Amino acid sequence: MSLSAPSEHDLAAALKAAGLAEVDVSRRARAEFSSDASIYRVAPAAVAFPRSADEVLAALSVCREAGVPITARGAGTSIAGNAIGTGLVLDFSRHMNRVLGLDPKAGTARVQPGVVLDALQRQAAPHGLRFGPDPSTHSRCTIGGMIGNNACGSRALGYGRTSDNVQGLVMVAGTGERLDLRRGTGPNSSPILRQLQRIVHDNLAVIRTELGRFGRQISGYSLEHLLPERDFDVARSVVGSEGTWGLLLEATVNLVRRPAHQALVALGYADMAAAADAVPALLGHHPVAVEGLDSRIVDVVRERQGAAALPDMPRGGGWLLVEITSDAPQLLPDMARRVVADAAAWDHRVVTDPAETAAIWRIREDGAGIAARPSGGRMAHAGWEDAAVPPQKLGPYLRDFDELLSEHGLRGVPYGHFGDGCVHTRIDFPLDTPDGATAFRAFMESAAALVASYGGSMSGEHGDGRARSELLSTMYSPTALAVFAAVKAVFDPGNLLNPGVLVAPRPIDADLRLPAAAPLDQGLALAFDDDAGDFSRAVHRCTGVGRCRNAEGTASGQVMCPSYMATGNEKDSTRGRARVLQEMANGTLVSGGWRAPEVHEALDLCLSCKGCASDCPTGVDMASYKAEVLHQAYRGRLRPRTHYALGWLPLWARLASRLPRLTNWLMRAPGLARLGKFAAGVDQRRDLPEFAARSFRSWFDQRAVRADGDPVLLWVDTFTEVFSPQVGIAAVRVLEDAGYRVELSPRGLCCGLTWISTGQLDTARRTLGRSVTALARSAAADTPIVALEPSCAAVFRGDAVELLHRTHGAEARSVASATRTLAELLAARPGWQAPDLTGTTVVAQPHCHQHAVMGWDTDRSLLTSAGADVTAVGGCCGLAGNFGAEKGHFDVSVAVAETALLPAVRAATDDTVVLADGFSCRTQLDALAPRAGKHLAELLAERRTEEYNTGH
Repeated sequence: MSLSAPSEHDLAAALKAAGLAEVDVSRRARAEFSSDASIYRVAPAAVAFPRSADEVLAALSVCREAGVPITARGAGTSIAGNAIGTGLVLDFSRHMNRVLGLDPKAGTARVQPGVVLDALQRQAAPHGLRFGPDPSTHSRCTIGGMIGNNACGSRALGYGRTSDNVQGLVMVAGTGERLDLRRGTGPNSSPILRQLQRIVHDNLAVIRTELGRFGRQISGYSLEHLLPERDFDVARSVVGSEGTWGLLLEATVNLVRRPAHQALVALGYADMAAAADAVPALLGHHPVAVEGLDSRIVDVVRERQGAAALPDMPRGGGWLLVEITSDAPQLLPDMARRVVADAAAWDHRVVTDPAETAAIWRIREDGAGIAARPSGGRMAHAGWEDAAVPPQKLGPYLRDFDELLSEHGLRGVPYGHFGDGCVHTRIDFPLDTPDGATAFRAFMESAAALVASYGGSMSGEHGDGRARSELLSTMYSPTALAVFAAVKAVFDPGNLLNPGVLVAPRPIDADLRLPAAAPLDQGLALAFDDDAGDFSRAVHRCTGVGRCRNAEGTASGQVMCPSYMATGNEKDSTRGRARVLQEMANGTLVSGGWRAPEVHEALDLCLSCKGCASDCPTGVDMASYKAEVLHQAYRGRLRPRTHYALGWLPLWARLASRLPRLTNWLMRAPGLARLGKFAAGVDQRRDLPEFAARSFRSWFDQRAVRADGDPVLLWVDTFTEVFSPQVGIAAVRVLEDAGYRVELSPRGLCCGLTWISTGQLDTARRTLGRSVTALARSAAADTPIVALEPSCAAVFRGDAVELLHRTHGAEARSVASATRTLAELLAARPGWQAPDLTGTTVVAQPHCHQHAVMGWDTDRSLLTSAGADVTAVGGCCGLAGNFGAEKGHFDVSVAVAETALLPAVRAATDDTVVLADGFSCRTQLDALAPRAGKHLAELLAERRTEEYNTGH
């Protein structure tokens, strides 16, 4: 072993020389991997992305020789700080992510450690099988990470923990010895296993009395599986060792039969403790899951997304969600009645609709992120996250826990796996104050003593990590801790594997992320009102739960994060960008401030789609962060060419539209077009939209004006005016048919979006301020303002208030309240009825900004109530305003479109209507798809005209 640690670059060179193809020691990559989903921050020396078991063995050999710590990482969704380290971080999720084999008859699957749980579930589902445990992070967590932490999830009550579902493991120990661990593998097969058996033999009493006392005792090492009466099952004992014994190369896991039918019984109680009291009586019904959900989590969803986003819940301050299953559907109603009879609940609902059930489960699954930002309170944190007690003691424990929070002046929102006695809690530790770390330690020590007094475990599924390892002495004797240390020394005598975890632990108040970050609250252009005007606090909204890493998120209508879906690179995820911005805030690893190259590299492929603003459970808004960064970095400085060309597009378009034929000819002329694109910073492969021969206002000014009807102000955006006047024409006809008298917004106004997205926020403020002042007159007169371009509506409903808070705050709020999408206006119109769309199939691409700010539910409801068969495509179109036009972005723009939009359009029949209200979306379709997109106004106008012509 070397006496001094090598430099980052020397380590990278050694790893590459040993055969690792991908090693990254850049400050940007180290920032991205400096944290997981915990409250801790530890910057690694290097990050590597192994492609094979041989590369893993080579990495371990280099680290052993150099004395460099090594930490295994899957999706980085660890809440206890188990997936960060000072040395080499091995990210298994990028390449070692395959299902190697699936045996339906045996009910097993062979997988690499980086395979995502949902990917395994998709391959098992056609055979009627599934992997039993399912953490709330199932869309991105990896099997290797689940094995490291002994993950459980909602349905572990019915299907067992990860350790109950592992049949065999192939791993390499810290000694370099490769181990093939199967049930029945004897100690004589390995020097390590022989030493391990001797330790167990010498400590049978302590292992039998202190370990394995109840199902969710996850803290410490699970040495009970090594007892003679349990057949010395080393594979199961490795599960939950948090990467401190070895590096996983392959796993064989058991699959269980997927139930044919299920129902969800939602039970309402006065509070969470009362709900917990009811749990023991429900366990006799053998439910698959019994989950606790606090009403305060639902309140946050209501506040952010509106009441329409919530499924109906029974009356109560807390709920139990009881999932029952049967192969015979006719048995479910009686099973549900018996559950309700024993529940002693205030109120109940039995839910069988799959969509409604999924909506309820989604709120529960997003609990960690939602609870991190409670309504009207401080930011809440992980730390004391997943303690567990025997279920029979859960009610009294929760009451004592609530008292403990009050004694420490803290608030927490409990939820979790109540059927197993496991409670998740996000607590508002004042970590951003001078005494925050001291307050954190004081509470953690008291909480550990409380859970130990109930015979519980400090961890019920996430492992101990940095958050709780130091506290193991509260629940284990010195003898038990000595056994843990002896076992660790057998597998990893050099203490290189995830050091500081479980054995020889780091202090629980060391390496905290938030105290390291300084406030950034001076001279900001945006208000960041929800974050006390502090950019640093805003970027620390990201807690790392990693929902932005859901590569299949479009299937559920999720937009976030389109660039990650296209590249699979942590750099291009919302979380990766947030981590770099957090490092910018603390100024150590990323030290260049707003102009740091690491920051701009991380933000380069952000589409500013705003998908994260609604899809991220903690409400990260990377589009706003990017705008602020660009504003600060380039204020008073020379900007990239695209900022002048595409950022000022409304002005250039207005000028060019005066001679549309000449402009279109110039854009098509080969030499001139190439030169123009180069000068504007536009990719040569990007087709530019043509200017319309006649503007929308020109058509409107020459038509007969309707004198009667209720007034409505139609916001005329640049795209409708000079590129797509047919959309505006259709909208006027639809609005007049609905009984409105259409007025146009004054000339020369703009919502300022192109200046916002390029970070020219001073110009955007002036431009938007003029528009808001003009529109405020209509708002004051109770005249609705309808915006046909969703991105404009989103600016008026969201960005305007943030940007104009100092100068036009009241006017901006007034305009926000008056602004409507076309569907919102028509749906609320008394007596208006949409044209008959029976037999019409619609594939719709909701605009990303509409998804994030207004939502698309009203559009869907309008279409379906008119008889249309509607499929809404998740994800982003990929053009995203200026993003897809800029040089260097074309390939990613196309890849984003290929995640959902283009496959959906190709699969559509010839008579399917492709609906896309956003001009960018329609432009992308024109360039890449076999058919054009239509605006909702065009569809409604066409079908209404058909009705008039046919006399219907």
